[in-house]
Amino acid sequence: MGTTAGSRAGALASATAAGTPLDRFLLSLRARDASENTLRSYATAVGAYLDWLAERGVDWQSPGRLELRAYLARLVGSGARTSVSQRLAAIRSFHRFAARSGLAAGDPWGSIAAPRLPRRLPRVLEVDQIERLLEAIDADEDAALHGKRRDPALAAALAVRDRAIVEVAYAAGLRISELAAAELASIDLRRGEIKVLGKGRKERIGLLGRPAIAAIEAYLETSRPELEARAASARASDAIFLNSQGRPIGVRGLRFRIDRLCRRAGLPEGVSPHTLRHSFATHLLDGGADLRVVQELLGHESLATTQVYTHVSAARLRAAYASAHPRAKRA
Repeated sequence: MGTTAGSRAGALASATAAGTPLDRFLLSLRARDASENTLRSYATAVGAYLDWLAERGVDWQSPGRLELRAYLARLVGSGARTSVSQRLAAIRSFHRFAARSGLAAGDPWGSIAAPRLPRRLPRVLEVDQIERLLEAIDADEDAALHGKRRDPALAAALAVRDRAIVEVAYAAGLRISELAAAELASIDLRRGEIKVLGKGRKERIGLLGRPAIAAIEAYLETSRPELEARAASARASDAIFLNSQGRPIGVRGLRFRIDRLCRRAGLPEGVSPHTLRHSFATHLLDGGADLRVVQELLGHESLATTQVYTHVSAARLRAAYASAHPRAKRA
């Protein structure tokens, strides 16, 4: 007993010397290549939780069930269920780290039931809606070529770039952060491949079909040099996709551009850049692709994460049946 208590005291002393337990937790996440977004959200969630306990004089190493249930009720009353789930995941991860590191005796949240999230199927675009999105880009390019923009050369370059962005995102099922981070060296047009760094900085290969390859070739040959020439810096960028100032386009810029195109195409409210990724996976399964192949292409660690798309496909089959079969509905 004395030895265990002494080792815990020693672990806590070393944690204090190296920084707060929260600091150490965030360092461990960074060592596992967690993204900056994950680090920020975990720091915010765990920091607010620890502050709440400290204000009530509760030791974070051994909070009681009453305190934990009170904090859970506070979370549920202050945010959407998805937000509550994300914050709880961060807090539970912190306590598991503390237990593994000898900073606390165990995980006090282990016996607390979290609210169940309703299963929501991801929104998916039909193939003809993808075509409408591309037609909106064609309309932009046509307007630029006929002098209906203040800077026709820039407008035409951006339209060609936008087509490449949409084609690549849909062809390879990329996240918007992966699109923004993709570099010229990551593309192999001869093999029809693009290497990206996914979650946890895990590298994977996305496949590009002929339309995506043609769109990238057109962009690299004409539009990217036009955009690069507008950069204030003489140093060339390695990023594939550039903005109107010749700098790498970020996640916010990509989101703004794709959202604008979705509105121009008259797509339903709530369609986002991530919808292209959902559509990629669902259309592959609709075409008969193996679930594990789709898992690999999406970069999912768990097959269970990919299986949600089988439910989407089943729902689409039921909808098609209900609308097409003469005896699918009662009179």
